[in-house]
Amino acid sequence: MSVRLRLKRMGRRHRPFYRLAAVDQRGPRDGRVIEELGVYDPINKDPQQQIKVLEDRIRYWLSVGAQPSETVHSILRRSGMLDGAFLDVPAARKK
Repeated sequence: MSVRLRLKRMGRRHRPFYRLAAVDQRGPRDGRVIEELGVYDPINKDPQQQIKVLEDRIRYWLSVGAQPSETVHSILRRSGMLDGAFLDVPAARKK
C-alpha cells in the first residue's frame, strides 16, 4: 500500500476548507483516510490561522515513505516544515 499525504475537501459550496490526511493513493479524494494530520483553510484572511498541522505525525509519515501531493508539499513548505531536508516533489511531476 502506497501512502500519500493529500487534501480532503470539506465545507459547503463556495466556502471550502480542507483536511490534510494520510490516505491510500488508490482511493478517491474524499474517501477513507488512515489518519487526519491537520487543517488548511484558504478562506481565512489571517495567514497564521490558515494552516494548522500536527508536525510530529507528518514527520512520522514522511519518514516511513509517504509522499505528499504537490499542493500539500507547497502547504508544508509555506508552514515552514519542509526546508528541503525531507524531500522534493518527484521529478516526473515537475513542470
